[in-house]
Amino acid sequence: MLGEYRIQGRGAAEIAADVERAVGAGELEPGQALPPMRELAVRLGVNPNTVAAAYRTLRERGVIETAGRRGSRVRPKPATTGRERIRVDVPEGVRDLADGNPDPALLPPLAEAFAAAAALSDRAPVLYGDDHVEPELARLARAALDADAVPEGPVAVASGSLDVVERVLAAHLRPGDAVAVEDPGWGSLLDLVPALGLRTIPVGVDDQGPRPEDVRRALESGARALIVTDRAQNPTGAAVTAPRARALRAVLREAPETLLIEDDHGHGIVDVALHPLAGTTRHWAFVRSVAKAWGPDLRLAVFTGDAVTVDRVRGRQRLGPGWVSRLVQRAVVRLWADGAVDTRAVAASYGARREALIGALAERGVAAHGRTGMNVWVPVPDETGAVARLLHGGWAVAPGARFRLASPPGIRVTVSALSPREVAPLAEAVARAIGPAPARTYV
Repeated sequence: MLGEYRIQGRGAAEIAADVERAVGAGELEPGQALPPMRELAVRLGVNPNTVAAAYRTLRERGVIETAGRRGSRVRPKPATTGRERIRVDVPEGVRDLADGNPDPALLPPLAEAFAAAAALSDRAPVLYGDDHVEPELARLARAALDADAVPEGPVAVASGSLDVVERVLAAHLRPGDAVAVEDPGWGSLLDLVPALGLRTIPVGVDDQGPRPEDVRRALESGARALIVTDRAQNPTGAAVTAPRARALRAVLREAPETLLIEDDHGHGIVDVALHPLAGTTRHWAFVRSVAKAWGPDLRLAVFTGDAVTVDRVRGRQRLGPGWVSRLVQRAVVRLWADGAVDTRAVAASYGARREALIGALAERGVAAHGRTGMNVWVPVPDETGAVARLLHGGWAVAPGARFRLASPPGIRVTVSALSPREVAPLAEAVARAIGPAPARTYV
């Protein structure tokens, strides 16, 4: 069952540490079955409860998963093998279209906003016990949420979208619970879920967002939570349309106890209408980060949700970081109030680059996706070969493996800094790298 590797240890902590070390070293491979608890207890000469405690620790750490009578196995994508390692080292002279960053030229200057925030903080310092949310930020955020038909709920602040997702999942789920996630989807999220000791159930995505039939299957399979990207989905650029939102709400109404988390990834950089799902289920959260529009280093996201969810997250924040710097919050208020980002102009700029590349690829027989945002997703027959050939040709793109669970291979091209003169050479390089490809969809 374990080949030549023999698990060692006398206590639960020792056994768990030995298994986790073996997984990290590659001595236990993803998908490999572990011995039944009683069998391992006999082999090690310990009480079966000791092995049960070790396996429980490993599940909570996202190292193994247990599926009833099929026993325990090393996770196919264990938390110890982060997707951030699946990246391309970009040599000097190679054009980097893999990093997923916004165009710095479209980000607003920050000096004036932070100077104004610092001056305000000098006049009215924030001290222990003060409100954790800048009142004007809460007002601006709530007004914008109201305009987009996001249901009423308290507004809170966290250190980015992923911080919100982690805290909301931890507030409601227990290790071993299943979470329905988009596939292809955000690589960091696909790492986070198993790291919390949760299981992922992939949900197919097309240009209009998650497929309703896949969501239904995931919920029927036991998923207790669903995470949806409303706009500018990473990596495909999908955006939930009005018809798709109606279909997804119908599915969620059949499972009202599902925890729904929505990430409006395209806030501030897309101009397509938002069609939120929030409020369809009993517990929900809706998050907007300022990273793509105003700068990743601001590390700030505003979110709302049902009162119970937001209260649980706030309570946990108070026991940890306390709050997100009010100085940063005040700088964001200044940027927001001054209209530092012209969303339509930014959306048009990214849209022109996406459409130019997708069109140039289509002329060469290559199907690609990118309805919104700053990325283009290109299905390919041989992901590793395509990435290697493009790198050899002077173009670095992101391997699709960073974003996939069960969906077919692909590559992600970040177009945020792509110039018009680069479009045709890049499209030609992609076409050569993957060969003639018929039109296809991804799931």
